Amino acid sequence: MQEHKYSIKQWAKDERPREKLLSSGAENLSNAELLALLIQNGTRKQSALDLAREIMKLGRDNLGELGKLSVRELMRVKGIGEAKAVTIAAALELGRRRENSRLSDKEPVRGSQDIARYLQVRFRDLRHEVFAVLYLNRANKIRHFEIVSEGGITGTVADPRIILRKALEQDAVSLILCHNHPSGSLRPSRADEMLTAKIKSAAAFLDLTVLDHIIVSEEGYYSFADEGIL
Repeated sequence: MQEHKYSIKQWAKDERPREKLLSSGAENLSNAELLALLIQNGTRKQSALDLAREIMKLGRDNLGELGKLSVRELMRVKGIGEAKAVTIAAALELGRRRENSRLSDKEPVRGSQDIARYLQVRFRDLRHEVFAVLYLNRANKIRHFEIVSEGGITGTVADPRIILRKALEQDAVSLILCHNHPSGSLRPSRADEMLTAKIKSAAAFLDLTVLDHIIVSEEGYYSFADEGIL
């Protein structure tokens, strides 16, 4: 016997998220209602909105926490298969990219605060440490962003040769080194300082400038340039 799915189309018209969005605007829908639109169909026992509420609980009723969940973790909610989980993950990624588009596409970098905001969006859902580089053009606009290594920061995994080769490929004139501290601590380690000095010295031979090294966490950021240690 085929399981009957609880579809949004079967709800009372004034309770349907799609009709509510069209009549009142997306901003007037709850997070769960927006998720229900992505899910579309529920199960025999639960509506799409019920499933959406379960997903929000899994993310502690916080979109920031929800964005950290993997496809497999989303599938822990009974009734959420791979297709629905992938749709949700894709929507959350689009939200992240939208937040980042202003600075990366148009605006020149004016200071550490601009970069910190950009990085906090990029890194906010990561549970592990990554080391990345921002490559800037002569107008101080971001030409390219690349994660160089994941899982730790040492001279071995963040190879200056790879970083500088990419700078030449991108026709960059300056670099901003960056990494996250998922633990929340913002103080640089001795390894952070040594790697920064090593890359800065190597870049100088190619007439490339290391403008900053920024560490970000959910609590804030630390700028080597602002602290006068670059």
